[in-house]
Amino acid sequence: LLSVCLLSASAFAAEESLDNPYGLSALWAQGDWVAKATLLILVLMSMASWYVIFTKLAEQSRVMRFARTAQDNFWHAGDVRQGADGLEEDSPFRFIAESGTKATVHHDGALLEQIDLSTWVTMSIQRAVDKVQSRLQDGLSFLATVGSVSPYIGLFGTVWGIMNSFRGLAMAQQATLATVAPGIAEALIATAIGLFAAIPAVIAYNRFAARSETLLGRYYTFADEFQAILHRKVHTSEE
Repeated sequence: LLSVCLLSASAFAAEESLDNPYGLSALWAQGDWVAKATLLILVLMSMASWYVIFTKLAEQSRVMRFARTAQDNFWHAGDVRQGADGLEEDSPFRFIAESGTKATVHHDGALLEQIDLSTWVTMSIQRAVDKVQSRLQDGLSFLATVGSVSPYIGLFGTVWGIMNSFRGLAMAQQATLATVAPGIAEALIATAIGLFAAIPAVIAYNRFAARSETLLGRYYTFADEFQAILHRKVHTSEE
């Protein structure tokens, strides 16, 4: 008896879902190409933003671990080369250290020889910091775009759904709530999906931007301290 009741309830729920004119499946089946394109764009933007969110979470966690390794190991090394070798291969701190180290031994070229070695080391370290900063900002502009554009795309879907509702109301012989309701549901669903895409993107952007500023400060601190060591080494070798 219990199984019969469960089967009856599931059949009733399935029939009700099929007869529901306000669900996503009914909206996709009954909507025109503008409504479908709007929903598809919002869904794709939401999926892409979640991919960026998970990617940036993993990336910033790795960079924070690299920063702790650099703080614990690099400054306790016997020399610069040993300190750089003690960092991970893909660590941005190792990239900064190796860029500065190479600048102290590679200063060739007629034009480059007109730049003193200390200035060349400073320029090389600054270029390395700029590169890791650019890598740190990857994906943030996309999240900002999704967060700012998605509500307007949802609003466009809302306006389009309301226009269709009034058009159907004008063509109907008898104006009832059932005539207007599908178009209003279409408009509300577009708005909801637009907000669903925008809100996580804005929250993630603010969070990642704050952590990026923290990591960038560690990059500059490491670069300044490492640059002071290299300048002292250059002046000692010149003497």
